[in-house]
Amino acid sequence: MAVGNIEDFLLWVGAAGSSGFLAVVLIEGWMRPGYSPVRHPVSALALSPRGWIQVVNFAVAGLAIIAGGIGVLLQGTGLVLALSIMVFGSGLVCSAFPMDPSRGYPPGAPEGDPTQQSWHHRIHDHAGAVVFFSLPVVAVVAVFVLPVWWMKLIAGAMTAFLSVSIYFWDQAWQNDSPRTGLAQRVFIFPGWLWVASVFSVLAIE
Repeated sequence: MAVGNIEDFLLWVGAAGSSGFLAVVLIEGWMRPGYSPVRHPVSALALSPRGWIQVVNFAVAGLAIIAGGIGVLLQGTGLVLALSIMVFGSGLVCSAFPMDPSRGYPPGAPEGDPTQQSWHHRIHDHAGAVVFFSLPVVAVVAVFVLPVWWMKLIAGAMTAFLSVSIYFWDQAWQNDSPRTGLAQRVFIFPGWLWVASVFSVLAIE
C-alpha cells in the first residue's frame, strides 16, 4: 500500500481512525463487566475505571477523521464534502466528554436517566447530535461529488439507510428500549465503515 503524497496519507489516517473506532467499541463492549452491547449505547463505554479507553477512542478517531477530511479537501474532491466530514469528526472529538451514569451502567448506576445533568453530559449530548445528523449529510453530499458512479450509488443507498436507522435509534433511546445499544450500532457500524471505505477508495484513485 503506497502512500504517494500528503493527501493520500491523510485519507489513510481517516480510514484507520474510522475503522479503528469500531474495533475498540467491539473489544470493549465484549470485555466490559456489566455492559451489554444490545442494551447500552457506545457512549456508556466512556464510564467506569476503563472509561478512559473509549474517551481516547472518541478523540483519536475524531481527529483522524478530521485529518481524512483535510485529505479530501487537498485532493480536490469537494469542499462541502470535506467540511461535512470535518464536522462529523469534530462531533466525535467533543463526544469524549463523558455522559452521566444511567440506565444501569456502570453497575450500580440508576436504571433511568439522571434528573440533573452534568456540564460534560450536556456537551456530550450536543456533540452526539452533531455526529448522528452530520453523517447523513456527508452521504448526501457524497452522492453529488464522489468521482465514480458506483461510489455515488453506494452513497445514495447509505443516505437512505442512515436516514431510516437514525429514526429507529432515536425511538429506541427515547423509549429506553432494551435494544437501544443494538439500534445505535445498526447506524454506527455501516456508517463508519462506509466513511472508511470512501477514504480508502479516494486514496487509491
